[in-house]
Amino acid sequence: MASAYIAVAEDSLASLPLDRSVLAAFAELVRRTGTGPVADLGCGPGYMTAHLRDLGLDVFGVDLSRALIEHARRVRPDLRFTIGSMTALEVADGALGGIVAWYSIIHAPPTEVPSYFTEFHRSLAPAGHLLLAFFASDGEPVAPFDHAVTTAYRWPIDDLARMATDAGFEEVARMRRRPLEGERFERGHLLLRKS
Repeated sequence: MASAYIAVAEDSLASLPLDRSVLAAFAELVRRTGTGPVADLGCGPGYMTAHLRDLGLDVFGVDLSRALIEHARRVRPDLRFTIGSMTALEVADGALGGIVAWYSIIHAPPTEVPSYFTEFHRSLAPAGHLLLAFFASDGEPVAPFDHAVTTAYRWPIDDLARMATDAGFEEVARMRRRPLEGERFERGHLLLRKS
């Protein structure tokens, strides 16, 4: 599955100006607070890690897939990539200035998502920022769907925002984008700050 995912993901930002604008806003906020490096969690082949670097951030990527991390290291030897879990980051408390989870919590069973927010909160410095991208449901409860990699979940944006608030985050902004040609679902983006 890694090679198929690499082929699909590699150029995915080129035709997404709204998504790039959310990333640019996140990068500006992180640079302004200057509280530490950024972790690209679920980084896959590293295209987002490279994009964040190009936005002026000190960034590293983390993914569970050895094949994806090996590819990222080979293609982007100037960046740091590690094999690891989003629920057990190998960083000190408060070490990160920002976290990007770009469609990477979508595979987590809904009952496990609060533990992700707990780990994100532990890892971020005070006033650190978290950016989530996910498939949004349209007024329906969280719902599973068949994804190219494995089962994924569509989330009501309000439910994820509430979960994040319960874990100690405050909402900075949100964006909900209609599906483009070839996309099945609306896209949700939440920009959060550690309280």
